Amino acid sequence: MTSRNPPTISGVTLEIPRLSYSPSILRDLVNATVGFEALAEEIHKPAKSLHRMLSKSGNPTMSNISAVLSAITRALKVEAFGS
Repeated sequence: MTSRNPPTISGVTLEIPRLSYSPSILRDLVNATVGFEALAEEIHKPAKSLHRMLSKSGNPTMSNISAVLSAITRALKVEAFGS
């Protein structure tokens, strides 16, 4: 396995922060907005799978996270600035 060296500029190593994701935050947001049953209907996934996906040990794909966030955005009637 090859390790990647961090990028440097003029000999200074740049620290790139790792982004972390907490499924529990997204789970709380689902519970506070659309609910799992309505979300399951909207994104065509079983509610049980959504619960598993957003559990502490869940590992959702980016497309699933995007679908969940899109549904929440619609539920909250969020619009892009200038729309």
